[in-house]
Amino acid sequence: MGAKTSENSSMTKAKLRAATVGGSADDIETAFYEALHHADITALMACWADEDDIVCIHPGGIRLIGSSAIRQSFETLFANGSLNLSLESVHKVESLTSAMHNLIERVFVMTNEGQREALVHVTNVYQRTAQGWRMVAHHASPGILAPSSDQAAPATGQVLH
Repeated sequence: MGAKTSENSSMTKAKLRAATVGGSADDIETAFYEALHHADITALMACWADEDDIVCIHPGGIRLIGSSAIRQSFETLFANGSLNLSLESVHKVESLTSAMHNLIERVFVMTNEGQREALVHVTNVYQRTAQGWRMVAHHASPGILAPSSDQAAPATGQVLH
């Protein structure tokens, strides 16, 4: 038997079993954000369920239904390069066949004035399918950067629901 690679030796038996049946919701989420970071449309679309009714809403965007519309939107996004972002405040609700992850994406973009950041509030929904865990919904909404301690909090706007 040959020597194990560092990647193989770091995977536990449980992770290996999970990978053979489509991983976990966490594995799919990690793969999704890696694909965003590398602007890899093939890897990104492999995270999605092979269903007609999958849904994606980009910040301030319209509701996209189906893999063709979702793929086209991410191809357009990737035309500008990969995304530099970090995840924080992850909250998970999981069951045997579904998982909902609510989190904050801190997105870093380079402008003429230098690097800027934006917050995006995200809900990702995963479902256990015949292919394993897959994303069925990605809903991202623009967030508001929290004011520093010496700034007044912004006035709250009208809440729609």
